Amino acid sequence: MAERQPGCKTVKVCTGSACRSADALEVAQALSREVARAELPVAVEHTGCQGLCQLGPLVTVQPEGTFYGHVVPFDASKIVDLTVKRGQFVSHLACPHPETGRPVRSADDLPFYSSQTRLVLRYCGMIDPMRIEDYIEAGGYEALARVLQEMSPEDVIAGVKRSRLRGRGGAGFPTGQKWEGARKAKGRRKFVICNADEGDPGAFMDRALLEGDPHAVLEGMIICAYAVGNCREGFVYVREEYPLAVQTVGTAIEQARAMGLLGENILGSGLDFDIEIRRGAGAFICGESTALMFSIEGKRGMPRVTPPRSVESGLWGCPTCLNNVETFANIPLIINRGADWYVTHGTSGSKGTKVFALSGKVRYTGLIEVSMGISTRQVVFDIGGGIEGGKRFKAAQIGGPGGGCVPEEHLDLPIDFESLDAIGSAMGSGALVVVDETICMVDFARYFLQFTQQESCGQCPPCRIGTYQMLRILERIVEGKGNEGDLERLEDLGRLISETSLCGLGKVAPRPVLSTLRFFRSEYMSHIFEKRCPTGSCSALKRLVIGPDCSQCGLCAEVCPQHAVIEKQDGFTIDQVICDNCAACVTACPMECILEDTGEGEPNERNSADHPDH
Repeated sequence: MAERQPGCKTVKVCTGSACRSADALEVAQALSREVARAELPVAVEHTGCQGLCQLGPLVTVQPEGTFYGHVVPFDASKIVDLTVKRGQFVSHLACPHPETGRPVRSADDLPFYSSQTRLVLRYCGMIDPMRIEDYIEAGGYEALARVLQEMSPEDVIAGVKRSRLRGRGGAGFPTGQKWEGARKAKGRRKFVICNADEGDPGAFMDRALLEGDPHAVLEGMIICAYAVGNCREGFVYVREEYPLAVQTVGTAIEQARAMGLLGENILGSGLDFDIEIRRGAGAFICGESTALMFSIEGKRGMPRVTPPRSVESGLWGCPTCLNNVETFANIPLIINRGADWYVTHGTSGSKGTKVFALSGKVRYTGLIEVSMGISTRQVVFDIGGGIEGGKRFKAAQIGGPGGGCVPEEHLDLPIDFESLDAIGSAMGSGALVVVDETICMVDFARYFLQFTQQESCGQCPPCRIGTYQMLRILERIVEGKGNEGDLERLEDLGRLISETSLCGLGKVAPRPVLSTLRFFRSEYMSHIFEKRCPTGSCSALKRLVIGPDCSQCGLCAEVCPQHAVIEKQDGFTIDQVICDNCAACVTACPMECILEDTGEGEPNERNSADHPDH
């Protein structure tokens, strides 16, 4: 990268994990070569996730704020020659407005960004996460300096309590109350832990924060250590599957240590505190706080019975204050701007903002941050740009495998802890998956329960055996083998598991099933009583038939691995007993006359482009 000079233009390239997978590093290298060739005083900088992952790699030219998406290395010369040198707008590289289709010059003009409230993510996509100087220049570590110079530990805890910040890891426990409990706990040795073991399907909030703004998390941890007292050691527990996050946080720790922000006598205050990274092996259960601590100790990650709570007896039996990545990243904001400012965001019971990983059947997926209380409709249709392909919204699964769905009739429901809990859903860590009318909610629930069942530690019978029994029932239903009593059995098992499981994983495991039973019961009944899937997506309930336009070419019979396509006197037919719905015949048919008979109305044409292999 070119060395930054005061007042010079900068070209910011998103090099978060999503954009890297689309060759963002190659784009940055190409831009650097073009800048060097033109001998321009321009810095090409790497940033963390800029949010709109759907359109990556993303490039922003500052100070004008010209924003380009889907950039490839070949585009570097145009961006440098036209935009950087001459200030011209390259419209075909710009992102289209979702309503008008016209190219948009600034990211602020896209509803994806303008509908957000980016507080925790304020520096993500703006600074180089590998440069502590960028964070300090933006105001980083000012909160720590203020705490150490002007505030007592009790003042810090009182401010966090006034902010009414709740933990962003899923449970929503009041952060100030947890810190107060850790401070009051007796112990000569205490610990602070950042839980970055993010394992939910569709979740990438913590990863993006660690990759894009690691110093905000470190600053929050240092402030926490000062507040709880007698704390000299902290850990960031991050899974091995996040190599870029591990690298970024490791670099941030080294830089902070070199500048006297970690280690002994921090900023001359007498505070001694250091942080190290501990890598997890990827077990989902290690996201549970007590299992995580056992993992740090070198033991098998198994939840334990509580109480005692971790603030009383946690890591190595010492008082331990554990929060997740987003919770710690909120702390510098609260200290700098004040608790009174912070409580102006959100609802009466859920203050501040929430970072979500928006994915699924929306036009624009990516990393977003919204005020607590925003409606699901605003997230899906304003920020997400609506359902892709013009299809109908069906539900939004919030909270990953431990959450529940928000159906169409609750589109205007506020997204906050209390409102989601009222309909059997949950905030969770922040995964938000949108599904459209083509998704079978029975199979959707089966997917999440299968994940949870496989990730169960197996320690307590309700979770180990109960989730397995629920999964077997769901598998029978999607295969057309369900019976009349299955729905009641699922509900009874779900309630039993929720009430009697040892840890949080088991307690929330039945939620996707109970939630879909509540709002999409008719789909379950269609599978059981009519032996059909209303969406036609459950393969065991599909029937492939050969339509009247068949040219008798015989290609379908040649490619069928099960030899289910049989030639008769009146043409070819498919033996439904042998057919396993692999759709090889669909792919091979030049006339596109292999049809799906879902048992409802006329068979639907199944184009080969709809097959997963295409």
